[in-house]
Amino acid sequence: MPHATRRSVLSGAVTGAAALSAAGYTAAPAYAAKPDTARLTVLGTTDLHGNVFNWDYYKNAEFSNSAGNEIGVAKVKTLIDAVRAERRGEPILTIDAGDTIQGTPLAYYYARIDPITQGAVHPMARAMNLVGYDAAALGNHEFNYGIDTIRKFEEQVNFPMLGANAVDPSTKLPVFPPYIIKDYDLGRGRRLRVGVLGLTNPGIAIWDKAIVEGKMEFPGLVEQAKIYVPELKKAGCDLVIISAHSGADTSSSYGDELPPENAATLVAEQVPDVDAILVGHAHREITQRYVTNTATGKQVLLTEPLYWGMRVSVMDLVVRREKGHGRPRWVLESATSQTLNSNTVDADPEVSAAVREQHDVVVSYVNSVVGTSAVEMLAARAVVEDVPIIDFVNFVQADAVKAALTGSDAELPVISIAAPFSRAAAFPAGEVTVRDVAGLYIYDNTLMAVRITGAQLRDYLEFTARYFKQVSGTGPFPIADVTNAPTDTAPNGTPDYNYDTIAGLDAALTYDIDISKPVGSRITDLAYDGVAVAETQEFVLAVNNYRQSGGGGFPHVSAAPVVYNQQVEIRQLLIDWVTANQVIDPAAFASVDWRLVSGGEPVTISS
Repeated sequence: MPHATRRSVLSGAVTGAAALSAAGYTAAPAYAAKPDTARLTVLGTTDLHGNVFNWDYYKNAEFSNSAGNEIGVAKVKTLIDAVRAERRGEPILTIDAGDTIQGTPLAYYYARIDPITQGAVHPMARAMNLVGYDAAALGNHEFNYGIDTIRKFEEQVNFPMLGANAVDPSTKLPVFPPYIIKDYDLGRGRRLRVGVLGLTNPGIAIWDKAIVEGKMEFPGLVEQAKIYVPELKKAGCDLVIISAHSGADTSSSYGDELPPENAATLVAEQVPDVDAILVGHAHREITQRYVTNTATGKQVLLTEPLYWGMRVSVMDLVVRREKGHGRPRWVLESATSQTLNSNTVDADPEVSAAVREQHDVVVSYVNSVVGTSAVEMLAARAVVEDVPIIDFVNFVQADAVKAALTGSDAELPVISIAAPFSRAAAFPAGEVTVRDVAGLYIYDNTLMAVRITGAQLRDYLEFTARYFKQVSGTGPFPIADVTNAPTDTAPNGTPDYNYDTIAGLDAALTYDIDISKPVGSRITDLAYDGVAVAETQEFVLAVNNYRQSGGGGFPHVSAAPVVYNQQVEIRQLLIDWVTANQVIDPAAFASVDWRLVSGGEPVTISS
């Protein structure tokens, strides 16, 4: 008998008030429902990343994590419908803060295998249209599949995709709608006018440079908000809400090369007349936070509903009608918010039915067998030791680059970078499916290659070695005690995807990382084919487009000469390699090229 979860116990009683109670809803403090008072409810989601169902395509099972979260637009709709029912007759606004069409095999399939640009309807368009959004901000991942895909998705949804800071390079005017204005009839001749401004992430200019360069620019959130918030107020908006695909805790993964990546707090502080901000991009949960505007002293409400549909933010904006000289106006009296948990409710049957056929197609696709593995290959310890499954990525990338090189570049040694995107990735001994490969390479990066010197290679490795915390002695240490070190650009810890290892193709590139030493002096015994790497020695480095465009702030690669760029997705390259070769045998490509040491002695990592 299946294990009974809290959600399954509640099944059949998860609509209306029951759904809200189960999801942790706290009834807002009563407000004076008088002719001079009204409440606007703002419902918000963000970073849905192609999740319609509570399903993990890589595990071929219902999604679950240690926190007990559940995911998907189908569950989001159940919560949103419950709030709408509870507040029937009141003004309600439903918005999203971006990153909708990338992140799952379901999203990938309808961007690349059966693309919406060739006639398919995107499953996220079907699902979000049924939810009934009023607007959504553009996220940076909207751009991953190209501008044509964004524009087709924009055609398929029944709501505008907003991007006040996605502008034309010549006119500097937005190439997407910057905002919407909604008028709510409150009866007795009273109307509430609400402006929703959409802001996306300046990092798009780096992360998807090949797609947007020369076609779009992405100025800072504060800069554009200072233009459009006054415009909304001039248009008579009583309230201004911002949907921002930008985190609340100010920081940038790319340093100060562009305006800040996470700038929602800066907008609240520096732009007058903003009432509330729906925050996205950072994948955090902010139930309720207030930021003081430095010019007006006003408290601006911020909320972020985690990601993948795990939460729905509910903002309560209570306004009071003030009469004075001229037209009466609405003044914000109070602003509060809460987040509702999706793990307590069932999926909406209408959304489930609308997307079920596409979901089933993708489940069949990702479970199709493409080859076999000679042995089990795991990524669990890839952050602390050289493991064959990461060697496989480097081997396939380097092999593809070498086959395409011409002229003098073809004479250079080819090396490759790869990062441990998922510690849960694994190839079983025996049959390997599309989802096994997709679970190893979870991003839609394309393969590139650049020419670098030995000195630049050393700089690159020193930079990636910032991932490790400084220790003394050789351990044993738990993995968490040596990895994910905080840095200026990653104050909460360097993510695994910003730890690159480098391997050679025709000969081994070997090096030690001495984590007893300070950042900048950790790489020792760097050698190629057993010979110390010279500063002027040249290499061809296989690298993904995210890294080459500046993602993560790694040195040299964004300015180095590009010698390979065929716009081939690395995940598909890996799938194609397995399909063509049928057997993945580490004996053909795996070797121990790097290791962690302390004072020259190997470090022991216990778990």
